[in-house]
Amino acid sequence: MTAQEDAPMNLFERYLTVWVALSIVVGIVLGQLFPNLFQTIGNLTAYEINLPVTVLIWLMIIPMLMKVDFGAQHEVGRQWRGISVTLGVNWLIKPFTMAALGWLFIGFLFRPLLPEAQIESYIAGLILLGAAPCTAMVFVWSNLTKGDANFTLTQVALNDTIMIFAFAPIVALLLGISAITIPWQTLTISVVAFIVIPVIIGQAIRHQMMKGGVERFDAFDAKLKPVSMIALLSTLVLLFAFQGQQIIAQPMIIALLAVPIILQTYFIAAIAYVANKVLGVEHRIAAPSAMIGASNFFELAVATAIGLFGFSSGAALATVVGVLVEVPVMLSLVAIANRSRGWFAPPQSASH
Repeated sequence: MTAQEDAPMNLFERYLTVWVALSIVVGIVLGQLFPNLFQTIGNLTAYEINLPVTVLIWLMIIPMLMKVDFGAQHEVGRQWRGISVTLGVNWLIKPFTMAALGWLFIGFLFRPLLPEAQIESYIAGLILLGAAPCTAMVFVWSNLTKGDANFTLTQVALNDTIMIFAFAPIVALLLGISAITIPWQTLTISVVAFIVIPVIIGQAIRHQMMKGGVERFDAFDAKLKPVSMIALLSTLVLLFAFQGQQIIAQPMIIALLAVPIILQTYFIAAIAYVANKVLGVEHRIAAPSAMIGASNFFELAVATAIGLFGFSSGAALATVVGVLVEVPVMLSLVAIANRSRGWFAPPQSASH
């Protein structure tokens, strides 16, 4: 256990939406000014995975996965109800409702307003978002709702373990249902590159740092936080340098893609929150359970979208819109959870 769950949101986390918006503007401007440079960057690939983005993704994800204590999974039995709810919404409901909302809004209702050639790609990006449960920012949401830190760590460790094995099959299934060609080799390589390898590196660093005690780990973690956020913003600048022309031509695309993502986030949070209430779970478990269920591992979704469909694809744009709406929507859910605390039994009278 480390103290990262007790830390307040830093400047980057609190204003992430602002930084994302600035990255969009910077990326679009740079893409218009230096198109040949970004085309060269986009062509630096191996096995269809962009190498500069892979490095940025590792810098973004590894500090987050370093925080995950896979040894905490022995806690599963203590909070089995809250964990069962979160696993249920994350793996049995969320990917499929996201796909359904994508088909409804992007494939049908908004279809006349979107470029026809990108419709399937947009839906694919939404599927990638829905199939990747959050592993990083949930520590912030849990802290803001006064959630149980042990539960959060346990749930994140369990989700990461499942994601290694379930992410690719679920994405492949839903892409297949959507009649989108499944690039199995690229999908498998993406899972290895953006989940397995970062998990191994993150846990190796964690093991090494923890030899010096929790204080050393926390000090090292604090130093890496800016690196992680700068890598995220740098990735977005690259993305929007490629997406700029399309966005300038149709700025409404961002707003239209945000609709199913926002609806999905509130819907999943409501399911998890109410289910925990019905099962008699304490608020300190129910609130982070709902937050973990609702939020997305957008870093993985962005990386996989780039690997599968390319920088300039609609899938990459859809996952970036997920980044844009994540913080304000999740902060509103935190506020709702905190205001409804009295709906749950006091800790001393709730069963464990």
